[in-house]
Amino acid sequence: MNQIERKAFAIVLHSHLPWVLSHGIWPHGAEWLFEAASETYIPLIQVVRKLASEGLPANITVGLTPILVEQLADDEFKSSFVDYLRSKIESAQGDVEHFEREGFHQRAKVARMWVDFFTDKLEFFDSIGRDLVGEFRRLQDEGLIEIITSAATHGYLPLLGRDECVKAQVEIGVAAYEQRFARRPKGIWPPELAYRPRYRWKPPVGSIPEFERAGVEEFYHDAGIRYFIVDQHLLKGGKPIGTYLSLFEGLKLLWEQFKSEYEFKGRELSPYQPYLAASHGSTKTVAFFTRDPQTALQVWSRDWGYPGDPNYLEFHKRHFPSGHKYWRVTDSKADLADKAEYDPEAVNGPLDAQSDHFVQLVNRLAAEHDGIVVAPYDTELFGHWWFEGPRWLYLVLKKLHKSQVKPVKLGDYLDAFPPEDVIALPEGSWGEGGFHWVWLNEWTSWTWEKIYDAEVRTINILKSKDINRSLLQQILRELLLLESSDWQFLITTWSARDYAEIRFSEHYEAIDRLLKIAENDNLTPEDLTFIEDLAKKDRIFGRLIEPKFWNLD
Repeated sequence: MNQIERKAFAIVLHSHLPWVLSHGIWPHGAEWLFEAASETYIPLIQVVRKLASEGLPANITVGLTPILVEQLADDEFKSSFVDYLRSKIESAQGDVEHFEREGFHQRAKVARMWVDFFTDKLEFFDSIGRDLVGEFRRLQDEGLIEIITSAATHGYLPLLGRDECVKAQVEIGVAAYEQRFARRPKGIWPPELAYRPRYRWKPPVGSIPEFERAGVEEFYHDAGIRYFIVDQHLLKGGKPIGTYLSLFEGLKLLWEQFKSEYEFKGRELSPYQPYLAASHGSTKTVAFFTRDPQTALQVWSRDWGYPGDPNYLEFHKRHFPSGHKYWRVTDSKADLADKAEYDPEAVNGPLDAQSDHFVQLVNRLAAEHDGIVVAPYDTELFGHWWFEGPRWLYLVLKKLHKSQVKPVKLGDYLDAFPPEDVIALPEGSWGEGGFHWVWLNEWTSWTWEKIYDAEVRTINILKSKDINRSLLQQILRELLLLESSDWQFLITTWSARDYAEIRFSEHYEAIDRLLKIAENDNLTPEDLTFIEDLAKKDRIFGRLIEPKFWNLD
């Protein structure tokens, strides 16, 4: 391993999609996965491989959620993805003919770009044996990237109603990682960068009595996790939620409980240093890194950041019926009807200038602060939402290797500069308002009532009786799927509200029926068929689904 400098830069990419296989295709469902794989995951691997061919390790940290890995490794994905790529090539070829016939020669040029793009992705996918997970593993084994884990199904850990369920989300996430990557993960991406310390907790909805909860970091510690990531406002220990407390009574209840046991201090802590997190009354510590807001704004913001450049591909406007994109941003506030045609060659100048600007920003921040600049992003931003993103990422990493501040993997940096200061973090997330509002509000409170009901009944079953193994495993699978934070996020943001509400209801109805079967203690042929069909549809984590992961004793 090369010498790690104290002044360093870390890109952290969080890759996640909920379980969508066997639950619809378009407009919501498996096509999300196909788009992410073709437009983001394969291009990311190609960026890392291209840098390696030039003697440059990417040295990025890549989070792959366990539920995403399950899908990428699934045989249904592998075969259906090939069909998807072939259909995209065929539809682009049709667009070439259509646009040439109609005299839209620039669009025909872009259509040929899409033919080449998807042909390249299909050839690459076949070249790695259709094994994206195996290719990510090879990149890590070669020292080019570090892969970190997350909660099993991306459950929103601070709001889960039982410690047993937090434990299962974390430990299955670690076990699934070990199964796929043949090593234990050093780090974890907390779903939604959400955190809750230890305190006496009462659920924000329902009538469950309050009880002493362990801090989220205690479960990370017990699972052997060495570090996690938080948003900057948690490090400051302030009150970032502002008016959001007034928006939903359950938020105010949680905040008052937490506040009664947390001492707010005006601490001068640097987001460019790792620290150890610990709850009051606990000796279990885990290191954490803090997100840098300045580098985040440059990439996340469509109004202020690079993706809003007028030359870049417009995400929201597509050609019917192929679904391919032929227009550019033009103006981020312009109506879709006013978008100009995309020119692939016009993006070269902006990409070069913006990658220069970003590298300069990183070096300036490193010069001003003694430590590591940590820039976490959703992986799907690069390529899917921002088509030119992978090319920008390649240029940034290449230029960083020639600058004073080098890219570094978080685990390597932690090995070189282990923290000593122990910090008590406040409760919160990276969601709007800094607290839990995106996941807990008037539109989603009903989902938490169902989750808490299912959790209590499942734990009671686990503790009270021995039941059919297949039945028990499917109960636990449906509980994990019910707990996914994606359902509340999609409901609140309206991005796919109907789909999320239907999916959540399907999983609750499934676990409710399974629990009733378990409570009746009498498996009928109809019950066995229901369990078998559900196990084929929601086939997550295989033999890893074991009651031991829900056992706190």
